[in-house]
Amino acid sequence: MNYISEKSKLGVNVSLGHFVVIKDDVTIGENCLIGNNVVIHEGTVIGNSVRIDDNTVIGKQPMRAVNSIFKDEKKLPSAKINDNCLIGAGVIIYCGCEIGKNTLVADLSTIRENVTIGEKTIIGRGVAVENFCKVGSNCKLETNVYLTAYSEVEDNVFIAPGVVTSNDNFAGRTKERFNHFKGVTVKKGGRIGAQATILPGKIIHEDGFVAAGSVVTKDVESAVIAVGNPAKVLRNVPENQLLKNQ
Repeated sequence: MNYISEKSKLGVNVSLGHFVVIKDDVTIGENCLIGNNVVIHEGTVIGNSVRIDDNTVIGKQPMRAVNSIFKDEKKLPSAKINDNCLIGAGVIIYCGCEIGKNTLVADLSTIRENVTIGEKTIIGRGVAVENFCKVGSNCKLETNVYLTAYSEVEDNVFIAPGVVTSNDNFAGRTKERFNHFKGVTVKKGGRIGAQATILPGKIIHEDGFVAAGSVVTKDVESAVIAVGNPAKVLRNVPENQLLKNQ
């Protein structure tokens, strides 16, 4: 049995699985496929030809622990998923989040509130995108990437599996840390190899490349390859690998 609020609006040719919950003021476009046990929270807007797989939650309100750094309890805007998106199984997308057209969010990923994701981007299996992040278009965040809060990823960025980013140089100690939170920035065309770690506030500039397993403690300049712990410049990115030559 499904629950479909009378205040929601579904377009033509929308297919619903079993045990679907669609709450008040949800709008779903045409030709959408909604899997089993999907929950779509109040006010969510879903475009045309969107697929949402089993056990996924869209538009979830955040919970706040007593010691959370996020103290703003104002009501967040509704989630929005634009046309032709594919949303996998077991995904949680919070309210205040917008997903651009033709984007894939793979199984078991979590996208927190106040996040925007561009068009034709791939958010891989098990990826976590935290609060106040911006991810551009034509990006790939592969399996188990962790994108810390307050980060920005520009267009055409590649982040390999298992990459970890951080935003807190104080590692949760002393109140001074509240004044210094800063996520990472990956500029257009930046690339990060598997299981690299990027420390708080660091910038990977245009076409910068961080090698697998590296620990980035300083900014990576444009079009160079940085390797090691701490990461240091090895050489320039080959000319045929630059984004402008693709």
